[in-house]
Amino acid sequence: MKKTADVAILGGGILGVSTAFFLARHKPIRIVLFERDGLAQATTGLSVGGIRQQFSHPSNILLSQNTLAFFEFFQKEYGIPLCFHKVGYLFLAQKEDTWRDFLSSVQTQKRYNVPVEALLPDEIQRRWPYLNVADLRGGTFCPEDGYADPYEVTMAMAKIARQKGVNIFEQTEVTGVLVDKGKVSGVQTSRGDISVPIVINAAGPWSGNIGRMAGLHYPVFPYRRQVFVTKAFQEVAKPIPLILDFDSLFYFREEGPAILMGKSDPEEPSSFNVNVDRGFMETVIEAACHRAPILGSAKIAKSWGGLYTITPDENPIIGADPNIEGFYNAIGFSGHGFQHGPAVGQVLSDLIVHGSTAFDLTPFSSERFTKGPLHGEKRVV
Repeated sequence: MKKTADVAILGGGILGVSTAFFLARHKPIRIVLFERDGLAQATTGLSVGGIRQQFSHPSNILLSQNTLAFFEFFQKEYGIPLCFHKVGYLFLAQKEDTWRDFLSSVQTQKRYNVPVEALLPDEIQRRWPYLNVADLRGGTFCPEDGYADPYEVTMAMAKIARQKGVNIFEQTEVTGVLVDKGKVSGVQTSRGDISVPIVINAAGPWSGNIGRMAGLHYPVFPYRRQVFVTKAFQEVAKPIPLILDFDSLFYFREEGPAILMGKSDPEEPSSFNVNVDRGFMETVIEAACHRAPILGSAKIAKSWGGLYTITPDENPIIGADPNIEGFYNAIGFSGHGFQHGPAVGQVLSDLIVHGSTAFDLTPFSSERFTKGPLHGEKRVV
């Protein structure tokens, strides 16, 4: 490892790798990336991989649209397909208040040319007859949404970043961020120290720790999520959209010949725990059998635990910190880091190289938490 660089990226998930990829397109910039484990082995690699335009907040809609455009660009530019499965997203609402929020979000989405439909229960059952719609008020569906393999996408971008000169150090723990007279001056790692004037905090669940190393305190907290995959299950007609039962926080989609499912737990405390809880698995199965009774005959084959990084308004923190020159963030994505990673990497690279970006980062400012009411994202599961 060399003793100096122009930019140090802390975190080897999709956000760190994407930022490295876009920065490397600007020459000459000496870029190093440090990852405490392996690339895309933690939060990114353990995510469900959804990519959707059905958000309530316009900025999140735009980030998703930019990511979808990037997928097309990447395949044309480098000849590497990223295998986006365009199966659609189906949001389901049980409560009247939820349904009203859905309809409000649909109006917002349509202003940004999202081809979303508002569906009543009878139409939902006609299209997806395996669903129980008896307790639903309605749902929304966008056929352009879907999912991709987070590990595959991250590794493809890392491959090109390396070819363009990015030095990636895996199994390297960051132990300190050096600040001198209000400016970033270097990074301490398990491989040694490096002098660098720009640090990008893209450490996911560990991003709060990175901030504290520089004397900064961000309201980002890790929360466990648990995912379960069945054995091969062919009883449901394909394609299966990514279905989110919003009021119960349950979701499922196809995973090859199997079904992937999970559920958020609003009672779960913040922690770095990624163990799978068998009792919670039974809760997920119960939710699955209620919403799609046919899943009652499926058998769980494997499971894993991962981490979301949550902020108080469930929107991320993106951009330069106003208190320390040279310190940037891409943190707190509340479960949307993979789908917004490529777009955020491009935004950050423009900000660092040109000093500005055309994308409005105001909703993602680190200062918003002390400036009055928060207007965050409502479509979070």
